[in-house]
Amino acid sequence: MLAKKIICLSLFLVFCFSLTTNVYAKDPETLGDLRNQYNSLLKEQEENNNLTAEAKAEIARKEAAIKQAEADIHQAEADMEQAEEDIEASNKRIEELKVNASDVLLYLQQMQGQNAYVEYVSGATSITDMIMRIAVVEQLSDQIHGTISDLEAEIKRNEELKVQLAQKKADLEKQSEEYEKVIAANYEKIDEYDKYALDIDTQVKAAKAQLDMYVNKCQTNIGRTDDDVLLSSCSQIPLTGGWLKPLNYGVITSTIGSRWGSYHNALDIGGASPFEGTPVYAAASGVVSGMIYKYSCGGNMLYIDVNVDGEAYTTYYYHLLNFNVSLGDVVTQNTIIGWVGGWSTSVAHGGYDSCTTGSHLHFGVAKGYYNPSTGILRSNVITPPGFPNYKGWSFYSRTQMY
Repeated sequence: MLAKKIICLSLFLVFCFSLTTNVYAKDPETLGDLRNQYNSLLKEQEENNNLTAEAKAEIARKEAAIKQAEADIHQAEADMEQAEEDIEASNKRIEELKVNASDVLLYLQQMQGQNAYVEYVSGATSITDMIMRIAVVEQLSDQIHGTISDLEAEIKRNEELKVQLAQKKADLEKQSEEYEKVIAANYEKIDEYDKYALDIDTQVKAAKAQLDMYVNKCQTNIGRTDDDVLLSSCSQIPLTGGWLKPLNYGVITSTIGSRWGSYHNALDIGGASPFEGTPVYAAASGVVSGMIYKYSCGGNMLYIDVNVDGEAYTTYYYHLLNFNVSLGDVVTQNTIIGWVGGWSTSVAHGGYDSCTTGSHLHFGVAKGYYNPSTGILRSNVITPPGFPNYKGWSFYSRTQMY
């Protein structure tokens, strides 16, 4: 399982750390804010790469330690089995020696009862011979008893070894569990809780594209690109009086909230097959503020800043088959911004998007304008106006409200 994690990790670009506090707690308001935000992301990217390298190294060290612990556990189990076999063999030998000892003692008793022992000893030809004859009988008995004592001591040692090995095995298993926790903690440093969160490299690219877009707009519209230039003076976001559905029809197939161990930050909208290729419209008029191409979780991802009834929102559309707009474009509610994807674009069907298995639109609304450095924050996500947040609700026109 750990090897699988490492393989999955190698396929990921470096993810931004969830514990990193961004310099900008508020959305950028000036070109200077955008520039500072971009430079801050560049610095975070460098720090993140270093920290991620450390996390990977720690994972590798603990992987090696776990493998060694597993080998030690196997050896301890083998030693325990050998100790069991040794104890069994020693017990068998003890039983055999006890039988032999009984036979010797019985023989001695018989000899003594029949005066054979006396005759055997008195038949000595010399004092030395007599002493040797007595010693032979005594040594035979002592040897058997001594061997039994040795074997009993050996059994005791093996029993103690079994206890020690069992404790060693338990300690190694506990140690492996602790290493697993360390590995999991390091993976948490790399993976975001929100699986749709952009990795730091993609954030940097998106922030640079957004900065360049505003610089061009400011140069074109007001002829200035100084740090104090207000973004609102360069790109007027049209005011919208209400919301429309992004599709002409559809059914909610997944809701906002915790799902499969991560946070799902939008409604999934599906429809009758064939659904892929269905036109997607802007739910409100606005400015295209972010475009992410073929991301590993979300595919083609589009962000549009809108102003509805004087309130700032970001609308976002994931798993698009293709885009029909460019960064900085002003769109209306009648603009086709792209087409539904999610089938041919999925990894399961030979594509690049690992977070879809079938054609659908991932549609969401969040308070505030799109900021590449923070992405879509859970605290800002709302249920798209005109929709319920429950699975199975269907609509059949763009004006149908819940």
